[in-house]
Amino acid sequence: VQLVESGGGLVQPGGSLRLSCEVSGFSFDDYAIAWFRQVPEKEREGIAVISSSDSTTEYEDSVKGRFTISFADTKTTVYLQLNSVTPENTAVYYCAAVYADLLRRDPTDYGLWGQGTQVTVSP
Repeated sequence: VQLVESGGGLVQPGGSLRLSCEVSGFSFDDYAIAWFRQVPEKEREGIAVISSSDSTTEYEDSVKGRFTISFADTKTTVYLQLNSVTPENTAVYYCAAVYADLLRRDPTDYGLWGQGTQVTVSP
């Protein structure tokens, strides 16, 4: 059972990036999947979550309208589309999963984590 993030990198302010979270060993059915970000010396922050039962989503206020969480058709991959990024979006981005039908962005609710992917927003 493993989550693997990819898609991070360097992007200019105002640009876009798509992160992927691919699961191996199980499918996302009956799970909630969230994306978190973390910068040095700060706590991990939940920014988007999606429920596998009905694809209901919830976002942290600062990313609403700019970031989109979604499933791939196979439900073995979750994407986070980042648009109109700013330098403040620079962070390590993690995906996480919990076997529950909930929309929570508290990292203590999640037991499965990926290794993270670095996103750097800079001119």
